[in-house]
Amino acid sequence: MSLELKIPPLLVALILGALMWLAALMTPGLTALLPYRGAVAGVLLLAGAGAALAGVIEFRRARTTVDPTRPDNASAIVTGGIYSLTRNPMYVGFLLLLIAWAAWLGNLAACMALPAFVKYMNRFQIAPEERFLGSKFGAPYDAYRLRVRRWL
Repeated sequence: MSLELKIPPLLVALILGALMWLAALMTPGLTALLPYRGAVAGVLLLAGAGAALAGVIEFRRARTTVDPTRPDNASAIVTGGIYSLTRNPMYVGFLLLLIAWAAWLGNLAACMALPAFVKYMNRFQIAPEERFLGSKFGAPYDAYRLRVRRWL
């Protein structure tokens, strides 16, 4: 059984956020609270929420699905707004939210979830989405992929 497109990315982020909290609880010796951690976490939180929301807004404007488990329902390639900077602003937003959480926790063990999120998303969410969108939209999607980075 493959995990491709099975677990919604928001749920992946929430699970990893909970694991980050547990890692911080279990490894208090790896905690080093950052100066201004509240401000740093707050800025990252706002940036993450803003990126994710901007992605949803562009999808709504294009009248296409925001359901990441059903790319077959996509009706358009969205390339405007934040999608001119990154092909996956919602996932970038979730990553920024996890980075904000890591900054707030101030624990090195919690930070291990960050590359795990990127690796999981690349393998089980983004790669299958890209395969499907490439087969559905062809050359216009391929040109978009060459023009805009996957993350940032």
